[in-house]
Amino acid sequence: MNNQEQAMDQQQPQPEQEQAAQAVPEVEFDMQALLEKLESAEAAAAEERDRAVRAVAEMENIRRRAAQDVEKAHKFALEKFVGELLPVIDNLERALEAGDQANEVLKPLLEGVELTLQAMQNSVAKFGVQAIDPQGKPFDPNQHQAMSLIENAEVAPNTVIAVMQKGYELNGRVVRPAMVMVAKAPSVDTQA
Repeated sequence: MNNQEQAMDQQQPQPEQEQAAQAVPEVEFDMQALLEKLESAEAAAAEERDRAVRAVAEMENIRRRAAQDVEKAHKFALEKFVGELLPVIDNLERALEAGDQANEVLKPLLEGVELTLQAMQNSVAKFGVQAIDPQGKPFDPNQHQAMSLIENAEVAPNTVIAVMQKGYELNGRVVRPAMVMVAKAPSVDTQA
């Protein structure tokens, strides 16, 4: 084949090429519209991705809060029960204070009360109940309830000088504040 025949062959469409060209219709592409659709689809995908991330974070927060609530429920479920037991402990302590230790007839009774008190205190301690006995410590309004202020030059102001009733806490949470008397600085007499 010479060069002219080859050129003619290339110019003449082959039957397969003609059919393929006729099968694909001419489509006009509006590049600007396609770019806008692409940007819109990407924005929608980003928004949905953001929603999914937020939903996962919210579920994690709910799970964590539920776990904290369950932990608190386990820790403080006994709070009302402990509140009911505290007067019993107080009464056992008062019985020991009021009892005459020198009286031989009362000694076995007082020993029984003391053993009962110790057993009660040990039992509640197993569940996280601790006594708050602030004698000689600084006044803390979160743990103590001041019943009176008394002038006292022997101790620093705002020091607990007497405990009228012990306080108790359950796993670090105050169940009942201690009732206390607090020292205050003596007043200075200006009429000298």
